[in-house]
Amino acid sequence: MKMATSHPRWIDLRSDTVTIPTQEMLEAMVQAEVGDDVYGDDPTVNLLQEKAAEKMGKEAALFVPSGTFGNQLAIFTHTQSGDEVLIPESNHILEHEVGAPAVISRVGLRPLPDQYGQVDIKDLEKRYREEDLHHPRTGLICMENAHSSGKVVPLSNLQEVYQFAQEKGIPVHLDGARIFNAATFLKIKPAQIALYCDSVMFCVSKGLCAPIGSLLVGTRSFIEKARKNRKLLGGGMRQVGYLAAAGLIALEKMTKRLQEDHENARYLAKRLQEIEGIKVAEDRLDINMVFFTVEIERFSPPEFIQFLEEKNIKINLPREGEFRLVTHYWIKKEDIDYFIETGKTYFSRYYT
Repeated sequence: MKMATSHPRWIDLRSDTVTIPTQEMLEAMVQAEVGDDVYGDDPTVNLLQEKAAEKMGKEAALFVPSGTFGNQLAIFTHTQSGDEVLIPESNHILEHEVGAPAVISRVGLRPLPDQYGQVDIKDLEKRYREEDLHHPRTGLICMENAHSSGKVVPLSNLQEVYQFAQEKGIPVHLDGARIFNAATFLKIKPAQIALYCDSVMFCVSKGLCAPIGSLLVGTRSFIEKARKNRKLLGGGMRQVGYLAAAGLIALEKMTKRLQEDHENARYLAKRLQEIEGIKVAEDRLDINMVFFTVEIERFSPPEFIQFLEEKNIKINLPREGEFRLVTHYWIKKEDIDYFIETGKTYFSRYYT
């Protein structure tokens, strides 16, 4: 219990996936009323699923172990073997889910050129397969919002894609792992984003602080089919209400404080610019992520990371030359100030 109430030893800016449950969550988990969810008897997860569906403006929801599981379950449920899935080339499903659609659903992914998750409808039209003896069937379109680049895809783009999909009679799945961050940025309800998809997955972990879990949401018939597929994939859990109890707090309370994380990210971005040689991607500050590059010839990322670790700060190695920092519930302004002052100490070696 003590771990959740005291300040974490590490200032961990690697991701919002590193969050630990709040004290309120831990207490709710201990006191949760549970049953066997495979039988449908767990009242706490049933309540979470009901509230999740309500939040997204859909008919039903299903608790799953992770965001990747939820995305893959959606693809498996929407498609048939041999289908092709249209997806922006930078999206998480294509980039960071281990090629799972080919293994689990036996479908191909056809990448779409995109700008931080946003697609040109003309590219979508070009890559859609009309019925042809030689072609796979286009069985699904996948979108993502908020995008892992730190950008939020405009509602107008989601609407365009969904309208195209409806005209062609194909479903749209939304990877909404951080849909509440997107809704916070857009100042709308998440259901207004989920309006433009047939199914949506969102996480109650990450910035919402629950230890485990995501929800897959859609029509009642889709979720009934997904429930059986979840069992097939090994995702049927028993007394899952212990996890769902934390998810309820995540959904009802933690979603309302995400603006603080966004403001802290902008504060972090502003302070980073005080360090000579650092260039912040100012066009990607929609949510709780900050991206930056270091424009110093002799700079060594591993050496920098080791220096920070010695000061109890964790960040990831850069990807394609770009660092990503992520704010969350356990990162406060004083932590950001400490990180900046530590960074200034490190970078001073290049200018003395």
